[in-house]
Amino acid sequence: MEKQYPHYLQRLQDATKKFWDKPALNTIGGESFTYAQMATDIARFHIVFEKAGFKKGDKIALCANNGAKWGFAYLAVNTYETVIVPILADFTPESVMGLVNHSESIALFTNSARWAKMNPEKMPALKVVFDVDTWKVLFCRDAKIQEAVDNLDKLFAEKYPNGFGPDDVHFPTDNWDDLSTINYTSGSTGDPKGVMLTYRNFSANVDFDQRYMPAGDKIVSMLPMAHMYGLVIEFIYPLCNGTSIYWLGKAPTPASLLKAFYEVKPYLLVTVPLVMEKIYKSKLKPVMDKPSMKILTKIPGINTIIYKKVKDSLYEAFGGKVQEFIMGGAALNPEAERLFKKIKFPYTVGYGMTEGCPLMAYAPWRTYIPGSCGRAVDITEIRIDSEDPQHVVGEIQAKGDNITMGYFKNPEATANAFTEDGWLRTGDLGIMDANGNIFIRGRSKNMILSSSGQNIYPEEIEVVVNNQPFVQESVVVERGGKLVALVFLDEQAIAKSLLDHEAKAEIPENIRLGSNRFLPSYSQIAKVELVDKPFEKTPKMSIRRFLYK
Repeated sequence: MEKQYPHYLQRLQDATKKFWDKPALNTIGGESFTYAQMATDIARFHIVFEKAGFKKGDKIALCANNGAKWGFAYLAVNTYETVIVPILADFTPESVMGLVNHSESIALFTNSARWAKMNPEKMPALKVVFDVDTWKVLFCRDAKIQEAVDNLDKLFAEKYPNGFGPDDVHFPTDNWDDLSTINYTSGSTGDPKGVMLTYRNFSANVDFDQRYMPAGDKIVSMLPMAHMYGLVIEFIYPLCNGTSIYWLGKAPTPASLLKAFYEVKPYLLVTVPLVMEKIYKSKLKPVMDKPSMKILTKIPGINTIIYKKVKDSLYEAFGGKVQEFIMGGAALNPEAERLFKKIKFPYTVGYGMTEGCPLMAYAPWRTYIPGSCGRAVDITEIRIDSEDPQHVVGEIQAKGDNITMGYFKNPEATANAFTEDGWLRTGDLGIMDANGNIFIRGRSKNMILSSSGQNIYPEEIEVVVNNQPFVQESVVVERGGKLVALVFLDEQAIAKSLLDHEAKAEIPENIRLGSNRFLPSYSQIAKVELVDKPFEKTPKMSIRRFLYK
């Protein structure tokens, strides 16, 4: 279904020239760089790469904290047509070294503190390591690379004797089906795999985003940049619009995020449902559950005023200029969703995966159907592998310009990822209504077959459990033919409730009984078991389910 649309590097080139003096890459409370400075530093790196003998298709890894300098490094590699290998900053040094080797990377951008924990002897193909924060060389096996870095000012002046201006910005665009990026996703299933993504994959997604998502002046980037969701939706697509990107530069906390929203006033907020659910549970639910509020929200006219006040206070907390809140990575809690709809909160839930670079389904907030994850984006075809896709759950399968060519050096995984007629097997199960809205039921590998032959989707049970008082999060597992809910409690909520010792002891059984009131007989919970720490999660905040039995 190859369509013609602009190459994303053409869009980036045009934006760079048009917004030359505008801030492009910014770390809040730290450094700020204009589009001009960004383009100049990219050109400087290209000189180093050229002198180093790097060729199109060579692999260069990037493992560092989110920030303006991360953006520089990514773009320098990507626009030189060397293959960028972004590695998640929270991977262990051993994992990073393993992925540098597996990807055959000959160079690495990282932070000096991270590099101190690595052993170059374990990465024999590595020629050079650059410090993302200072651009200095941390390690070098090739004297000509060090020489190029040492003489860079002179080399740059020789190449651009009249200075570097907008007319000197040229990014390559004759590479549609060439490998652009290898993205190792930890996923929620154990060993990472290197997803191979082409320039066409990125161009298709950026084209869709630019046509259907809002455009604006500034955005706060919160998600891991080495993950496709953050990389494309919070960095590449807005940058191609001439947007200023702002990173926190440190691990986000509720206080630092709210301060950032207040200062930056982003036009778009990209997040995971978990964040919005926490806001709902901590800020909105206690207010809406008050007896007086329940009475007032039943009175026509009065309820409209109340809902508008609730929406406005929430809206202002995010800076007051957000046109749309896009959530992805998991389903939104239905109880939270009902309130968001009532107050006309501009939110939507999309669907995607690394293999889709990443977006595969989306609907603008005004046409979004609650409980769904949007409709197939027009660069992707989606089908449900089921005899009755509207009513019988089947695997969600996808095909289109944004879909991966496969997994790096893993032909077996690549073969298993596609059907015989070339559709990507997502491993997600769902249905699709007559209007194309997709409703995810769970992961195929998580499905439990009951003794009576019923398909049980633990994710659907967890939504019910998570709505019970004092539950922060849960995982439902099968043990000996019975369903057990592993639950992590919200200790702050319990402390505020002033329960006595006996009432606290009854919480697990109350969760079980409360949940079972809303569950069919075949998916009743036999036991609630408390866990003493939050569940381990992937970068997109999905629980690593395979760790829990």
